[in-house]
Amino acid sequence: MNLVMRLDPMDDAIKSGEVGKPPSGVQVIAVTSGKGGVGKTNVVANLALSLARIGRRVLVLDADLGLGNLDVLLGLIPKYTLEHVLTGQKRLKDILLPGPSGIRILPASSGVADLTALSRDQQILVRDALDDLGEEVDVLLIDTAAGISSNVLFFAAAAQEILVVASPEPTSMTDAYALMKVLSGRYSERRFRLLVNMVKSQRDGLEVFRKIGAVADRFLNVSIDFVGVIPVDDYVPLAVCQQRAVSDVYPHAPSTKAFQRLATAVTGWHRPDAPKGGIEFFWRRLVAQS
Repeated sequence: MNLVMRLDPMDDAIKSGEVGKPPSGVQVIAVTSGKGGVGKTNVVANLALSLARIGRRVLVLDADLGLGNLDVLLGLIPKYTLEHVLTGQKRLKDILLPGPSGIRILPASSGVADLTALSRDQQILVRDALDDLGEEVDVLLIDTAAGISSNVLFFAAAAQEILVVASPEPTSMTDAYALMKVLSGRYSERRFRLLVNMVKSQRDGLEVFRKIGAVADRFLNVSIDFVGVIPVDDYVPLAVCQQRAVSDVYPHAPSTKAFQRLATAVTGWHRPDAPKGGIEFFWRRLVAQS
């Protein structure tokens, strides 16, 4: 089995002139990780703001349904959460939370064990409710929980793109590979994008990519695209303490510039013309447009 390892330069979209063009359809990107502590939610928040600032209408789904904290990271206090939708008390539109730079957030509950494994009916409810919001969205970012729980696998499989966030720690690399292995074996996922967070240099990120790729090349039949790195940045914890995104409060920080480059690259990602399976978000809308 062969692993196709492709570098996906962050400036490709700039060179091709994609930035600024009106998006076609909805991009659905699951941002996930094999383990916690790699800065995944921070990546989601800053990528969302960076995309909004280049003209994309961004919706963020906090899909860590039992331990959601995206709202906390951004200093927001939701009145209602996805728990109210799943229990039939509210519609998805009722819980939309406005965030910085015009992004909108679907907040999750915190400390609700019953939501850590959605039933099939609940999965369908979330999918159909999101489809109803499709006309108002250019990019849907799904902040999954860490690990390989049923919720993580569902949201990753329902997305067009799977962005795996890893760090240079050995446990992070091992768990990132494990996540790809499960998604490949159980859901026949064949393509992943890898972002390496909290690195000292581009070389360190490439080394993480090389190590994960070497194991995947031996045991999996998948493609991994390296989309770049986010550097270690002292401004990030300062922003977290203020409950602000670093790209919001420190626009000239090294990490902010990296998130801007990542957002630019995302606008140039190819959007599939056909579904991977039967549970993709917004697929009903795409069929109606064809």
